[in-house]
Amino acid sequence: MGGDPERVAVAGESAGGNLAVATAILARDNGLPLPRHVLSVYPIASGYTNSPSYVEHADAKPLNRPMMQWFLNHYLRSVADAENPLISLVNADLRGLPPTTIINAEIDPLRSEGERLANRMRAAGVDVTHHVHEGVTHEFFGMAAVVDKAATAVQEAAEGLRGSLALSAAAHA
Repeated sequence: MGGDPERVAVAGESAGGNLAVATAILARDNGLPLPRHVLSVYPIASGYTNSPSYVEHADAKPLNRPMMQWFLNHYLRSVADAENPLISLVNADLRGLPPTTIINAEIDPLRSEGERLANRMRAAGVDVTHHVHEGVTHEFFGMAAVVDKAATAVQEAAEGLRGSLALSAAAHA
């Protein structure tokens, strides 16, 4: 394909946001090359549904607490799986991860998890940028054609990716 393996980023939304961070953790733990950047949009970062935003937005649309509980009940093999640091990223060893952009929606049960993950990453020395967009819900990120804050979020994501990938290109020039 002609791609540059030194200029790879991982990205995802919601469960995919979890997988993006988990991919970087697994790469680090297995001695594999790290992605240059992680973009995690409203990530699932805990195996529990009891954070402040889960309580505050229990009945939010399109994503709510009962729906997330249903997803977790069907995803986790046991209650103990909720503690797995690849599911509960907020409990993971986050040291040595690449620069990360986390984007959250205000009206989203996952908002507190994203905030907590960003804070834990900062405490672990990760270069993390965290944006919370007020007045929007889970799934807003893909609505740039009709939601101005989505266009702003896409620009923020692009800036983080561009910055990390440009640094990688400069190192190889």
